[in-house]
Amino acid sequence: MSLMSKLSMSLIAASLALNAGGFDLNAFIKKSVVTNRQVKVNRINVITKKPVPGSPDWTIYMVVMDLTYHKKDIKAPETIFVNEKAGLATMDMFELRSGKSLRRSIKPDLPNTYYDDAHLLYGDKNAPHKLVIFSDPDCPFCRHDVPKIIADVKKNPTKLALYYYHMPLVKLHPVSGVLTRIMEVLQRQGKNDDAMKMYTLKINARENKAPKVLAAVKKQFGIDIPQSAIDDKAIKDAVQSDIDRGTHMMVNGTPTIYYDGQYDNSRIQYKAALIGKQ
Repeated sequence: MSLMSKLSMSLIAASLALNAGGFDLNAFIKKSVVTNRQVKVNRINVITKKPVPGSPDWTIYMVVMDLTYHKKDIKAPETIFVNEKAGLATMDMFELRSGKSLRRSIKPDLPNTYYDDAHLLYGDKNAPHKLVIFSDPDCPFCRHDVPKIIADVKKNPTKLALYYYHMPLVKLHPVSGVLTRIMEVLQRQGKNDDAMKMYTLKINARENKAPKVLAAVKKQFGIDIPQSAIDDKAIKDAVQSDIDRGTHMMVNGTPTIYYDGQYDNSRIQYKAALIGKQ
């Protein structure tokens, strides 16, 4: 499910032309991408730059923009396809044969620093294959896919290590802002199974009042967590750190899955390791 808000949608044009005389990424973004005058561009961080597969004249720029909008600081990932020779740029490219969006299917390679003990959810960290998931426990797609992936990893802990990052899409599912903090508290207590129960919690997605969410968790699962625990600064900072690391990897929807350091749009590449093909 898309992370794009009305704000970020207002920043994007469908197809853009470059001025003659070379390509200045910063100037281009400030002039042609961030067109809302209420948005201030503070910094543009280039995450990666790579050629478009099969189209050497085109280059993909993946950036994270540090913006300020209505006195609120925002990190916004953006992908721009540039052909300097032709003086053209576009926000997406499609394969004619498959209709596949390159914007959706190409992401930066995952650094090894994402495989840390704090984010290891299940499996052996020395397993030959590694999965990284950025997920929102109230996202319908996550609720469908993530429990199945977890079950596969738990059955094959010597083959796969699963690392988990919180990516609450609070504009779409306000309840996930509270749920991810509950999960972080439980994970720090070593109660990963309890944390993953949040994927089955029955509650209105628009509910964002912590006491009501905590009451629902206690009633449905018998898990009693004080609000002071989820309001702890360390918990809030940990969830925000996950969000920032997801943004750095151009995560704009959930679940986003990396398998052995490469983005897996299919979400099932890891299954090859389970049947001995890798």
